[in-house]
Amino acid sequence: MSKIFKKIFPLFLLASFTISCNTNKEEEIIIPKTKPKMVEFGFNMHDFNVFHDTIQSGDTFGSILEHQNLNGNEVHDIVSKVKDSFDVRSIRRGKPFTILRTKDRTNKIQVFIYQPDRLNYYVVDFRDSITAQKKVRPLTFKTRTIAGALNGSLSETLQNLKVDPSLAPKIAKIYAWSIDFFKLKKGDKFGLKFTERYINDTIYDGVDSLKAAFFEYKGKNIYAFAFAPDENTQKKQYFDEEGKTLKSFFLKAPLKFINITSRYAKSRYHPVQLIWKAHKGTDYAAPTGTPIMSTAAGVVEQAGFTTGNGNFVKVKHDKTYSTQYLHMSKILVRRGQRVTQGQVIGKVGSTGLATGPHVCYRFWKNGVQVDALKLKLPTSTPMDSRYRQKYLEYIAPIKRELDSVAAVSAQK
Repeated sequence: MSKIFKKIFPLFLLASFTISCNTNKEEEIIIPKTKPKMVEFGFNMHDFNVFHDTIQSGDTFGSILEHQNLNGNEVHDIVSKVKDSFDVRSIRRGKPFTILRTKDRTNKIQVFIYQPDRLNYYVVDFRDSITAQKKVRPLTFKTRTIAGALNGSLSETLQNLKVDPSLAPKIAKIYAWSIDFFKLKKGDKFGLKFTERYINDTIYDGVDSLKAAFFEYKGKNIYAFAFAPDENTQKKQYFDEEGKTLKSFFLKAPLKFINITSRYAKSRYHPVQLIWKAHKGTDYAAPTGTPIMSTAAGVVEQAGFTTGNGNFVKVKHDKTYSTQYLHMSKILVRRGQRVTQGQVIGKVGSTGLATGPHVCYRFWKNGVQVDALKLKLPTSTPMDSRYRQKYLEYIAPIKRELDSVAAVSAQK
């Protein structure tokens, strides 16, 4: 018996231990999961039956409400109540709208939300009393600094760096007087510091502005820093690392695409009059209708028609300089009007004594016609000396950051 007991005793102990463990096992507590809030337009979407759609051709605010079991009289009453806050005629095809309805059997409309763009939206609330409000989603700005080397066009390079390529034309405009971007080469280095917009801190809304940049051009880094010398207007301009403006007083030509067909000359055979005479201007050929730009800011001194000039405009820029633009097909400004640099003042044509569509660009200095292509044109008004020290202190850390990021990028 003792031998049998010795054999079964360990089994008895094991069974007892197992029973003891099962007896003392703690019950698992299960905490029911709750749905996280999904807040949009200031509403918890889980509280409603949500319907998203876009405005279709032929849709009106009234027709949309009528599909929500509201009759004509009710719709007319709603439109009357919200007209001061929401112009129901402003809804456009393709724009999104959202309807929030009750989750019970009635499925009754509670809120109508219309989005004319990603930032703004209108809320028509039907719950207590009918109200309408225009609201703006919170907009935040984030600054980013990048550097690299050109690999293809500027737009392609930015896109590869996950930067909105719409920044490229902004950069080209800033550097219009300093860099010919068609002459930049693969491998040319650059650095950019810019701000980007975000809606609700998460939805990307594009590039807002360029704060600073440099581009390697013909072996030299050309810097640009945004700065507002006039504290009253806060209008920013772009200056280089020494405080010199990037923007020249005059554009190089009145057309974006230059095709010179005849230059300033003391004697030239006139193709229409068939005589030798002075040609005191520069001819730029272009298709009829091509925009003609004022090469500098100023006031329109003359705008009209003569037999020789055809339709023409003359702009006085200051006490020293004036420019004239001849043979227009259409004049887009009037006498006495103030124009900005680059503003379109007319369209290329062949009016007056012209054999084909072009603009004859004439230039006056101190009342005397001169050759604009040979004239050393002035830069814009330099930064006031009282702002220069403040400017240099402001750009110093920004320049260090650009150079530092560029150095790290070059080592990769």
